[in-house]
Amino acid sequence: MGIFKENPFGHILFLKKWLIRILGVVTHARYKQFNRLEIEGSQVIRELPGTNVLFVSNHQTYFADVVAMFHVFNASLKGRDDSIRNLGYLWNPKLNLYYVAAAETMKKSLLTKILAYAGSISVERTWRSEGKDINRQVKMSDISNIGTALHDGWVITFPQGTTTPWKPLRKGTAHIIKKYKPIVVPVVIDGFRRSFDKKGLRIKKKGILQSMVIKEPLEIDYENESFDAIIEKLEYAIEQHPSFLKVISQKELLAFEEENKMRKWRKQT
Repeated sequence: MGIFKENPFGHILFLKKWLIRILGVVTHARYKQFNRLEIEGSQVIRELPGTNVLFVSNHQTYFADVVAMFHVFNASLKGRDDSIRNLGYLWNPKLNLYYVAAAETMKKSLLTKILAYAGSISVERTWRSEGKDINRQVKMSDISNIGTALHDGWVITFPQGTTTPWKPLRKGTAHIIKKYKPIVVPVVIDGFRRSFDKKGLRIKKKGILQSMVIKEPLEIDYENESFDAIIEKLEYAIEQHPSFLKVISQKELLAFEEENKMRKWRKQT
């Protein structure tokens, strides 16, 4: 690799590689020592092609979820079976791994800008901005950038666009699927909301069991399935369809509501 070789977004790959290595070393203990990450589906990762793969996942924190995926995906590609032991997998990380994130979030601090350089595809939210509900048109350049990333490699997206569970999925994800016809791999995560703060930067509680389940790629009829049908299929796949509310424990729902109350109280004080 030439030292100044760039990816399609103008990021120098040599620099990106070192950022991933450093961030990986700094964050590894969050999933291996302070808390434990239980993984299922590493073999799915190893069977995927190198490009045009879209991972769709539920969302629990801004950054801890996607950082965990960087660890798990790279460890899986280096032969680890449902494990992130031995940090050697970070020496040659997959550099064409991207994730979709809100542009306003990625511009807030030096740290978020560094995280963005490591693989963010920043998009403008169409429904919310600076804490307020809005309604604006999707930027075609955002869709095009996601397409560019899919052509170059793998993309992680959180189609609910929020860390609040059970929210409807954004139809933009279905548009991307029908337009670019990627292999769609569902990922279901849990435990991150209990172990990290909302941003996923601060450890809130230790000794939490976190989990990540990587499912088999979905079967999608790109030409004939409707947007609504694809969205419903995604909701079931990432276990965010309203029907799942019937089987989730009342205790977990109450804990989430209490957490939201505490967050609002902190903002007020």
